[in-house]
Amino acid sequence: MPSEDQKRVLDPERDAAALKALTHPLRIRLLGMLRADGPATASELAVRTAESSASTSYHLRVLAKYAFVAEAEHRDGRERRWQAVHALTSWSNEAMEATPGSRAYVNLSRRSQIQHLAASLARHEADIADGRLGREWVEPSGISDLMPRLTPESLTELREAFDRRLEELTARDAGDPRAVQVVLLTAGLPLAPREPGAGPGAAAGDAGGGS
Repeated sequence: MPSEDQKRVLDPERDAAALKALTHPLRIRLLGMLRADGPATASELAVRTAESSASTSYHLRVLAKYAFVAEAEHRDGRERRWQAVHALTSWSNEAMEATPGSRAYVNLSRRSQIQHLAASLARHEADIADGRLGREWVEPSGISDLMPRLTPESLTELREAFDRRLEELTARDAGDPRAVQVVLLTAGLPLAPREPGAGPGAAAGDAGGGS
């Protein structure tokens, strides 16, 4: 788990311009790549995103303007490498409800996380199939879509307990050579009861819960 000095905590009033700049799918994707895979050049990121190097270079400069990324150590004098300034972006959901711009960023960020999950699942399956990950990873891997009934207080307690335990395990495994990067997304999305006779709109759990 990132320490406090590795987090960028966004405030909808103080960081209004930064939030507006970050409300762009490619910028969120570039920032995520730099955090997950380390420093890279605009050209390297262009290949990985199927964008032009001019486009990735422009968006990296915007991210740098608002201190999301910064220049990294250069390998030689011909390239400009970029790195993420922080390991994690966080915020208060209650505070982010204050303005349309901050709400838009939260919504976009959540949908980007869902896309990241889909891409990570495909990569995981290929890594297992092609032998890049050992068979010891098959059993503990998985996705759950449980739907418990909880109060707001219980959901908050659950998330806090999860964060504490994850921090403990991350610290324990820090020096273990067997440890690998794990994509771990959690969601706690309360749903209002559906009205009788409501249309057949898609809802979480329609496909059945389970792991």
